[in-house]
Formats: sequence, structure tokens, C-alpha cells
Amino acid sequence: MEIKLDLHVHSERSPDGCMQLDEIVSQARACGLQGIAVCDHDLALEHVTQYDDFVVIPGIEVSTERGHLLGLFVSQPIQTKQFDKAVDAIHACGGLAVMAHPFEHSQDAGRLDDVMHRLDGIEVWNGRADRKNKQANAMALALAKQWNKPVTAGSDAHVLEEIGNGAAVLHVDELTEEAVRRALLCGVPYVEGRRGRSVCVAKSQLTKRKKTHASTAAYMKWALFAAKCWIEDRITGEGERYVIDCKGR
Repeated sequence: MEIKLDLHVHSERSPDGCMQLDEIVSQARACGLQGIAVCDHDLALEHVTQYDDFVVIPGIEVSTERGHLLGLFVSQPIQTKQFDKAVDAIHACGGLAVMAHPFEHSQDAGRLDDVMHRLDGIEVWNGRADRKNKQANAMALALAKQWNKPVTAGSDAHVLEEIGNGAAVLHVDELTEEAVRRALLCGVPYVEGRRGRSVCVAKSQLTKRKKTHASTAAYMKWALFAAKCWIEDRITGEGERYVIDCKGR
């Protein structure tokens, strides 16, 4: 059967997240998804709630010196932020090490050449990645094809309206973690995505300031950022939804 999964979602357990798991699942169902991966910042989902006809994949997003690294199918703490050690830790607990939005902050296509052999996949669509580099997702897909790597896609959602802005389309025999894992390694036929609204980034940054009891100066800086995001959204309008063929990797 064909299923769609948003493989990069943040819950309230992330410093800039506000969504409870039940809310995430409800919104994902409404978007026509059959599953999600919860990948909070440097914090694994150790206890996975079971839902009928919906799969929740435990994960983590590790902040390393080489960029953000997703650990899919990881329900154990990852205690390091050093890239090589983080990959080792993800593999040690049976997870998949996936490079998240590799070109969101850099356009250096060769900067990961020395570690590509260690990765299990590349996130080729991220709903937030194209804000700073308009070619971020296209470059990620090109990198995956160059190295013949499995691909994933996710919204990088921090607020409810972002869920489903990125999804991998898979064919599985059953809706289970193990079946999804096998399908990802065999190859995702295509991914779907829409560029998220910039104001959603502003909302998540406001959440972070509230959680950290930020200073007045920090809130003033946020207000300027939020205004910039609002203007960006007014200029770009409603994001077009893309369907990207990944079979030729």
C-alpha cells in the first residue's frame, strides 16, 4: 500500500516547539498522512505512543559541527554532538543517520564529501530549508543522486499548520516501523512538499523566547524578525506544492 509520512516534526519537547503528540497526530491525519517521525532537538522520543492505522517513528535531530543530523528509529538518548560519534550512536541503536536540510545554511556542495559514506540518507525536501537558500532542497536532491543515497522528506514543523509541508511517499506491506524502515532503505519513489510560511518560523522563535524567559531586548529583536517574516510571506504568497520524482537517484 502507498503511504505518506512527514519524517521531520518537532514536538513541545524541543526548545522552540509547542505541539503535543496527540495534536501532531490529529493534524497529520487531517493532512492525509499515515505517519510522522518526531525528531526533537537533541532529545530522542524514548516512549512511543501507539495509534490505530498511524505510525509514529521515534527520532532525534542532533546538532553537530557538520550540521543537523536526523536519527530515525532512535528511542535512546544520543549524548554527543560530535558528528562521527553521533552517527556511531545512531547506528548502535539500530537507527538511520540522515543529513537534515544540508544546504539551508551553506551552498558548499562538497563540504560533506568526506562523510557521505557514513550516512544512510539525505533529507531532500524540508519545508523550511528554502527560506535562506532558494535552491537548498534542489541541491539536497542532487547530492543524494550523486552519491546514490536513500532520501527522506519532512516539514520540519514546529507549529501545527506546517505539518505535511514535506512528505515521503512509500510502498509498504504493513504500517509498522520495520516496514517503513525497509521501504526507506529500498528507495522513496517520490516526495511531496510545500515551502512553509516564514511567519511559522517567527512563531517558533517566540515559543523559544517564552520558554527561556528571554530579555526585553530579545523580544524586540524578535519583533523585527517577525515583521520581516510577515513581509516575506506577503511577497511570496501561497507556496506551490511540489511532487518530486526520486526514482532516478
